[in-house]
Amino acid sequence: MRLPLIPHPLSPPAGLTLEVEARRAGRVLSLEYLLAGPVEFVRWPEATARARTDELWRTTCFEAFVRTADGYVEYNLSPSGAWAAYRFDAYREGMRALEIAAPFIVTRLAPGRFGLTVDVELPEDATGVVGLTAVVEGGDGAIAYWALAHPSDKPDFHHPDSFAAVP
Repeated sequence: MRLPLIPHPLSPPAGLTLEVEARRAGRVLSLEYLLAGPVEFVRWPEATARARTDELWRTTCFEAFVRTADGYVEYNLSPSGAWAAYRFDAYREGMRALEIAAPFIVTRLAPGRFGLTVDVELPEDATGVVGLTAVVEGGDGAIAYWALAHPSDKPDFHHPDSFAAVP
């Protein structure tokens, strides 16, 4: 299913649009983020080793949140190739590393278009309800927060009501 993400009202979209194609097959969540518009003005992180890295959300990063039987998991997927995965017991509580195989992130950049494709391994207790999000930093340092839904007055991808899709 292809879903449009919307920028938070406090975030400048800078003429960009963002959609995500999300599919689930068993314990694999396949994601394809498609950013369109003046992508040449986005601050892209430098390519790096495919390694677990914290705080990827501080710059351009694509994310997914998936409910589990007892909380949720968060995936951070950087265009650099770096990634992170965390498990939470409840809203922003009990954060710890989620042990998964390193996802292989594929990116494509063309005039007016950027794509990021990845398959992530889901935990056995994933319910299927997801929040799809992105942080997009402009060349001027302005950050746009994109999500399926923005249920609070400040960007908050962890908010339970932002888990708005079932692929």
